[in-house]
Amino acid sequence: MDDDDHVDLGEIDFAPVGYTTERLALLSLEEAHELLRLLVTVAQGRGPMSAEADRPAREIAARIPSEN
Repeated sequence: MDDDDHVDLGEIDFAPVGYTTERLALLSLEEAHELLRLLVTVAQGRGPMSAEADRPAREIAARIPSEN
């Protein structure tokens, strides 16, 4: 996505979530853990985005309960 592009939330088809699923502000707990795993994988790599993935990985890890 270019810097001048924007995301119109009205045009996004969000994944359905059952009524018994606990939702966080924008993500289900399962989605947050999936995102955290992705960010940690990127942060641990040696790619150009590894340093940028570290901060959000730490922020998400501090805000969600552990999987265990």
